[in-house]
Order: sequence, then C-alpha cells, then structure tokens
Amino acid sequence: MRSQVCTLIPAAGKGHRMKHAVKKPYLKLAQKPILTHTIQRFEQNSAVDAIFVIVDETDFAACYATVLEPYAFTKVQPLVAGGATRQASVQNGLSALPADIDFVIVHDGVRPFVTDETIFACLAAADEYGAAVAAVPVKDTIKVANQDCFVLETPVRERLWAVQTPQVFRKSLLVEAHQIAQQRQLTATDDAALVEQLGFPVKLVHGNYENLKITTPVDLQIAAALLENQTFE
Repeated sequence: MRSQVCTLIPAAGKGHRMKHAVKKPYLKLAQKPILTHTIQRFEQNSAVDAIFVIVDETDFAACYATVLEPYAFTKVQPLVAGGATRQASVQNGLSALPADIDFVIVHDGVRPFVTDETIFACLAAADEYGAAVAAVPVKDTIKVANQDCFVLETPVRERLWAVQTPQVFRKSLLVEAHQIAQQRQLTATDDAALVEQLGFPVKLVHGNYENLKITTPVDLQIAAALLENQTFE
C-alpha cells in the first residue's frame, strides 16, 4: 500500500518585514496570491494526498475568497486556525491530520517556487531516514558575533547549509517532537530543530537557490523575475 502523505502549509504570520498593509500570503504575484502559487505546487504533485493550509482565523473568509475558491483545488482541506507562533501553528495542523497519515510535509506558505524534484527527493529521504529537509550550501562567509557585534568565530563555510522547506517527517516522529517541545517549553524556528532536540538525525537534501522565501519587498521583486523567466522549474 502506498504511503499517505499530507502537506501542512503554515501561513499565519504577520509579515512585518514586508512593510505592506496586505499580509504576505495574500500579496499578488502575477495576478495570483503568493499562497495560491505555493498551494498549486502541492496540488499538482502526485505524491501528495491532502493539503492543510494554516492561517490566522481572522483571515479565513479572505483566504477562501481570494486564495482557494477561484482555483478549484481538490486536495485542500478545511482551513486550520494558526497559533501565536509558527510552531504553534504547525502543532494545530498536526492535530487536524487524519490518523492514517504516514508522512507530513511542512512547507512555508510564502515559498512558491518549490519543485517536484525537491518534494520527491525529500520524501524519498524521509522514507529512508525518518526526517529530511531541503537545504543549500551557503554562499557567503558566516561570522558568529557577540552582543556588541564583535566577531567571535568564523565557521568553516563548507559545513554550513541554509535550510529551506519542504521539511518532511514520519508523522509519528513529528508529533512526538512537538509534544515533547510543548511539555519542556522548548521553542525552535523550524520543525527540524524540534526533531533534532529528540536526538534524531535529520537528513539534508540538496535543494535549489530559487526556492525563495518571500519575506521582504526585494524578495517580491526577485520572485516576479523568477516567475517571468520560469527559472525555478
């Protein structure tokens, strides 16, 4: 029997760095909301059985009206209310999943250029190792600084990776990681870090640099150029 795969798409953030009155997921990119573009990548992926979009509860009506209903998605389930943090939002998403799900993909709502190749590669690695995340080697030299902005050390660049999404996990592993984090009041900026805190190894899967997270106005300009040139395919 084929494994059952669900995608969680957290999109409940406030997006202050964009400095725009409209929240990031609802900003238009080539006449469609960014979040719509992201959902379409998983709607079209043959491995994905269901999609759970997680947004602020106050945005439910707007999300249905502008992001979902005009595009007749078949895999998208009823919206899930976001939490106070991204971690809480993902936990809410996990609570909404059917019992028979084997693998969970977590993917940022404002990362619309993920490819099928990356999704399939992360799923294959998660099937083998239990946890896998898309990542790319860093291009810049990284400095570790103290609170006064003096350099403490320079890590070896060849060992540094910039982590992206999708992040894929066996459902039981990710649920356990979130439960332990809640019990111990642990926080992390991504789900892989919660799994790491269990002492479980996470496999890095080589992604691509075009898998951009749209966070700032400059990112939106880059995204428009990528979409125009279709360089992410």
